[in-house]
Amino acid sequence: MRQAVTVADAAGLVAGYALDAFLGDPRRWHPVAGFGRAAGALERRLYRPDRAAGTAFTALAVGVPVLLGAAGALATRRRPVARAVLVAAGTWTVLGGRTLRHEAEMMGRALRDDDLPAARRRLSHLCGRDPSVLDESELARATVESVAENTSDAVVAPLFWGAVAGLPGLLGYRAANTLDAMVGHRSTRYARFGTPAARLDDLLNLAPARLTGLLTVAVAPVARGDRERAWHVWRRDRNDHPSPNAGQCESAMAGALGVRLGGRNIYFGRSEVRPFLGDGPRPEARHLRRAARISGAVGRSALALAVAVALGRAALGRAVPRPTTVDRSVPGRAVPRPAGTEGRVRAALATVASARGTRSGTSRVGAGRGRAA
Repeated sequence: MRQAVTVADAAGLVAGYALDAFLGDPRRWHPVAGFGRAAGALERRLYRPDRAAGTAFTALAVGVPVLLGAAGALATRRRPVARAVLVAAGTWTVLGGRTLRHEAEMMGRALRDDDLPAARRRLSHLCGRDPSVLDESELARATVESVAENTSDAVVAPLFWGAVAGLPGLLGYRAANTLDAMVGHRSTRYARFGTPAARLDDLLNLAPARLTGLLTVAVAPVARGDRERAWHVWRRDRNDHPSPNAGQCESAMAGALGVRLGGRNIYFGRSEVRPFLGDGPRPEARHLRRAARISGAVGRSALALAVAVALGRAALGRAVPRPTTVDRSVPGRAVPRPAGTEGRVRAALATVASARGTRSGTSRVGAGRGRAA
């Protein structure tokens, strides 16, 4: 049964990835958008400018999707087909790879056509920077950085947590990542309230971001990139970024494309100066298609690894030996302990019967000795 469950999880991940690759995000009634509206309503009820309120908000907003995912997994533990369908729907819901690549290509087209107004309008689909003051190079840089980071957030991390924790992992990760986008940024309102959501998102992305960086280095040649240069830049620059995770992805992408990322980012009402990542020229429109190609290759590689991990859970379960119990009626003899509730009951009854027989034998020996005396 465990093997059927893990195979169903793996099949659901593949099917969900295929749905995202061919269909992209639903245009209407997107579950993530619905979650965002529900989280916004919860925020309005719980908001106070302190971390305790932010912790309660994060725990509720993430805990409910995790519990729903656990309930769905429990309800389908003996129905592999239904479980595969449920995991596929969840995977499709939380992935955003096709939309990410599409936005990069649309931005590249607008920049190649010298249509800066269209490119500036497009940037809001990718990140929260103020596009009104950005020229072609800065728009291209913002797009490359967003593609690099969101390849982890929208593709690799959901697959990672889906492989490790199944449906609860998929839904829980997407909830945490969505909250980070809503309240995790530095602003007067969310300076303290949003900290728990931001920290949780950082924690959940520690492994996926580093995996994204390594996969970006590995697939660099699909976009005419130099794998050795990408490896060198990733190792040198990945920890220079103020984010514990974004630098892992952006430095690898900078090395793969042979460009320099980082610099001054202008948001609405504030600006931040980021260290430079990579060597070479600033990104241009021609780099955006290559970035999208790398993102797609990283996603396919992450899917293969996720399937291997999901199937490996079944192999690990088979490799763990079943616990044994000692048959006390035969000294030194160990017998397998049956699994499941019924098996535990049978084992308990057998132990009681064995003990009763032993006590009866002792009583008879004693009585015989008494009579002999």
